[in-house]
Amino acid sequence: MSTVTVNVSFQDSLLNEIDKTAKKEYRSRSELIREAARLYIQRQSQWNDLFQLGDTVARKQQLTEHDVATEIVALRTAKARLS
Repeated sequence: MSTVTVNVSFQDSLLNEIDKTAKKEYRSRSELIREAARLYIQRQSQWNDLFQLGDTVARKQQLTEHDVATEIVALRTAKARLS
């Protein structure tokens, strides 16, 4: 796999946090930023999958946004009563 060098700008405070974390984990700055980018992309993909699943279930059960909102309120109310 080939690599490409890119220039990215960070605020000094964020770069300091990146460097502190990289040093604590015995990694290079580049390794830490690559991992952060991979994790972000993975998390976004998981959220997209979850929303697609929700849309599929809503379509199959013919649910409206109002139905979903009502169910959320009912669940939160029941959960609050248990607390």
